[in-house]
Amino acid sequence: MARIKGALMTRKRRNKMLKAAKGYWGAKSKHFKMAKQAVMKSGNYAFVGRKLKKRDFRSLWITRISAQCKVNGINYSRFIAGLKKAGIDLNRKMLAELAVSDKAAFAALCETAKSAL
Repeated sequence: MARIKGALMTRKRRNKMLKAAKGYWGAKSKHFKMAKQAVMKSGNYAFVGRKLKKRDFRSLWITRISAQCKVNGINYSRFIAGLKKAGIDLNRKMLAELAVSDKAAFAALCETAKSAL
């Protein structure tokens, strides 16, 4: 029986890695060993970045809500506490959207939160 060589799969695996490293600077896009390291590292950065993205957006929403709360004469923590006591269950993403796009509705929410405290 003929001996089976693994050249085809090896070449496919290497080309797949080099394709993933396309656009990287210098030898990282040309040499398999360096490309493999660069792709592994970039994969780790991408994974961490997806986690940090959630943190960054929440921080942005809180900043926007806080800024609009100050305009309406209440601080952020008392505003959130007031909404909880009033039974208004809106997440921070929607509150931030209201703070940016519909200031009158946000002012009404601030008044509701003040009265609930």
